[in-house]
Amino acid sequence: MTEAPALGRLPGMTPVGVIDIGSNSVRLVIYEGLARSLTVLLNEKVLSGLGKGLAQTGRLDGQSVESALAALKRFALLSRQAGVGELYPIATAAAREAQNGPDFIAAAEAVLGRAIIILSGADEAIGAAHGVLAGFHRPDGIVGDLGGGSLELIEVTPEGLGEGITTPLGGLRLRDLSGGDLGKAQAIADSHVSASTLAGRGDGRSFFAVGGTWRNLAKLHMEQQNYPLHVMHAYEMPTAGIDGFLDAVIRSDPEKLPGIAAVSKSRRALLAYGAVALKSVVRFVKPQKIVLSALGLREGFLYERLSPEERAKDPLIESAFELALLRSRSPQHAREMVDWSRRSFEALGIDETAEEERLRVAACLLADIGWRAHPDYRGKQALSIIAHAAMPAVDHRGRAFLGLTNFYRHEGSLEQQHIPELETLAGERLLKRAQILASLFRVTYLMTASMPGILDQFKWAQDPRGGFTLVLPAHLADLVGERPEGRLQQFAKVVDKTLRMEAR
Repeated sequence: MTEAPALGRLPGMTPVGVIDIGSNSVRLVIYEGLARSLTVLLNEKVLSGLGKGLAQTGRLDGQSVESALAALKRFALLSRQAGVGELYPIATAAAREAQNGPDFIAAAEAVLGRAIIILSGADEAIGAAHGVLAGFHRPDGIVGDLGGGSLELIEVTPEGLGEGITTPLGGLRLRDLSGGDLGKAQAIADSHVSASTLAGRGDGRSFFAVGGTWRNLAKLHMEQQNYPLHVMHAYEMPTAGIDGFLDAVIRSDPEKLPGIAAVSKSRRALLAYGAVALKSVVRFVKPQKIVLSALGLREGFLYERLSPEERAKDPLIESAFELALLRSRSPQHAREMVDWSRRSFEALGIDETAEEERLRVAACLLADIGWRAHPDYRGKQALSIIAHAAMPAVDHRGRAFLGLTNFYRHEGSLEQQHIPELETLAGERLLKRAQILASLFRVTYLMTASMPGILDQFKWAQDPRGGFTLVLPAHLADLVGERPEGRLQQFAKVVDKTLRMEAR
């Protein structure tokens, strides 16, 4: 019997998978399909440690090879079970550089039944940069991808990429090269980063940190800061004052660090070496802030396989519309809301920057995703879904704005005692815009039953008595009533304008 497609999945998508054979971990990630906004179906890793001892012996450790091959057998079966159409196995520093690397690759290819793509250091750098392009809107700065065997650095701008470089500063390699001496490790890292062509290139810009060790460092930082939004992608750490945090990680017993419970035990041993590498980056590349990227080499590898037309799309808007398709009453109504909110902002003189426009569009697409929840919890549930969704190309201020817009839309109250932490993340200007847009939603959804074909008949007109009138066509006159009028006056109060409603 053939199973009917799940209604929680996007139609017409064939799963695609990447197996990443790294120096520390071997990982399988299966995505719902090849798309501008990737959605993960399955993500599993095994810390095989292929690069362990490579700096001393020049060879892959035998036990690590056995672990990796066992993982690959499992991953091959999981990929078949998930219906993966295209499976891309890629290998990086350890397999590329070891004397017995070719023997391991041959055995791995026999297990997988397909060729493995062996990436050069430059390939890794470009792949990581493409991962950042996949996960951020017009990123500008330096990308650093820290693996077990190497650290790749590359400049990324909205116009393109610089030349990538590779250094032997991966956690396992740095530990081996320094003989476990963190002072020597710092000297090694400093010598490589200071001599690189990217020294000083981060001045006033972002450093996009890619890789599991740096993500776990950021988790630790997040815990110590009591940060209110536990989403790793786009989490920011200002470099001003970061040395104290990094020094504490380098010098302390990792088991005694505040917040260490947030870091998996298997990752703790290399935290100090990740801190060493990051300290060198801060010192010599001189970025203004460190921005964590949950997307890296694997997502960049798939980004490279998109058409130019797909690459040009905004991944935040694509992701928001996918949620509208899966969860809203009418995706077309959500699209009409985008146009209606634009016309409303223009008519009422509400200005917006290009970034605020992006966020408004996304908020409109997401506005109705919470309708299936119990009425008493729609606001909170929608806030949680949106704030914690795997949406790319939005910073934490934007996440707070999108979640709060939906929260206010359902709750009605604009009081600030409900969720002060997220309100603090949004900032005063975005918070005000969340309230404006939510108030407009509350008028609009009451008059359309969340169905398409109505909004394009509404318009705003300058009222000779002062303010503006929301004008409906005569055949929709019965939509005017006490509740819509009440909500219109709530909206009027938020935008500080005199507003009326009438049918003509």
